[in-house]
Amino acid sequence: MSTRKTSEGEDLRIERREQLVEPMQAGEKPVINWRIGTEHEKLVFSLTDHHAPSYEEPGGIHSLLFALTRFGWKPVYEGENVIALEGPDGNVSLEPAGQLELSGAPLDNLHQTCAETGRHLEQVKEVGEALGIGYLGLGMWPDKRRDELPIMPKGRYEIMLRHMPRVGSMGLDMMLRTCTIQVNLDYASEADMAKKFRVGLALQPLATALFANSPFTEGKPNGFLSYRSHIWSDTDPHRTGMLPFVFEDGFGYERYVDYMLDVPMYFVFRDGRYIDAAGRSFRDFMQGRLPALPGELPTASDWTDHLSTAFPEVRLKSFLEMRGADGGPWNRICALPALWVGLLYDGAALDAAWDLVKHWSMEEREALRNAVPKLALDAPLPGGGTLRDLAGPALEIASAGLNARARFNAGGDSEAGFLEPLQEIVASGKVPAQRLLDKFHGEWGQDISRVYEESF
Repeated sequence: MSTRKTSEGEDLRIERREQLVEPMQAGEKPVINWRIGTEHEKLVFSLTDHHAPSYEEPGGIHSLLFALTRFGWKPVYEGENVIALEGPDGNVSLEPAGQLELSGAPLDNLHQTCAETGRHLEQVKEVGEALGIGYLGLGMWPDKRRDELPIMPKGRYEIMLRHMPRVGSMGLDMMLRTCTIQVNLDYASEADMAKKFRVGLALQPLATALFANSPFTEGKPNGFLSYRSHIWSDTDPHRTGMLPFVFEDGFGYERYVDYMLDVPMYFVFRDGRYIDAAGRSFRDFMQGRLPALPGELPTASDWTDHLSTAFPEVRLKSFLEMRGADGGPWNRICALPALWVGLLYDGAALDAAWDLVKHWSMEEREALRNAVPKLALDAPLPGGGTLRDLAGPALEIASAGLNARARFNAGGDSEAGFLEPLQEIVASGKVPAQRLLDKFHGEWGQDISRVYEESF
């Protein structure tokens, strides 16, 4: 989730609907300026007894953040608490139960992305060894109950934790127990955004399947391969899902604004603190009728904050976020941006990817998305076959798209090599969760503590 900078500076009031479109329009960039932003979360655990460290305890999350400053990271405060770090490699931030996230810098190519990821993981490992901390690359805590997990001292999380049980049965699981990898990508125009959004939504189940990595809940198999993806099905129906309107004729910035105006608010940030506005309407806010701030109009920062509180499978801000993948280890962190850059950043690849899915009805898209958390690559495709049958052609398109970009490292390798972990998954037919289940029922002897040997 986003970390808000506490310094507001000059912040324009929103007085006209046209201003709501401006962040999306401002995201338009010529192809030469398109960048790749990769975000990845990891579960933090104590090496001694595998508990999830609290913020305050010696050697806990505060200690971890403070120790990372030796690498040039600068603290970001909320009140007296360090809740994030800023640096040349982006931002390090905290998810609600202490999951550690790197929101990487916008980079030109995947070689830079993997170098950035490698630097970050080396840093957290070095610090972790000193503090007695380890990290798990999974989509969900494999053995922890909600009440065993700490809460980080961030004001927006207090509001969300109160609100989530009002709107869904699994919102607290989403906040406290899950981890993801996502990639943020640019677009050239409104039409380019719309096409990428459609392809991204239609193929998001493929990413969920390839990265499915959350088959355990509280120490036992949960019947799913991506339980993290299943959790989104009952988190909050007002702010999740496949967004059918994206596939309608005429979709663009204005239609997404309409959607976001209908997404209930969580909070408003004023004078260094978060004010509870959960369930209220941004439309009312624009008319000065927000009960928490009577007579006050929203600012540009309020709208930016609100854009970060919707959680569909693909999200639009001033860039597009691909949100379907479970957390995973180092090589799969690099593979996710490789998949989406290959499919979306080359014109021929984007056309070919759309050809794979353009004939699906909305009902078929929804059915595929609903089947994937349990079945992954074995989910049935519209018209017959399974998702595995689509995965091979999709990866071939992505590989061609990456080769066409012609971004080479010093050894002359293209970006296409970063797809190899996904190609191996498709060739074997086994997604990461299935491999973990094989170990659980085999060499681990159903001892879930052995999963901690699978750390980064």
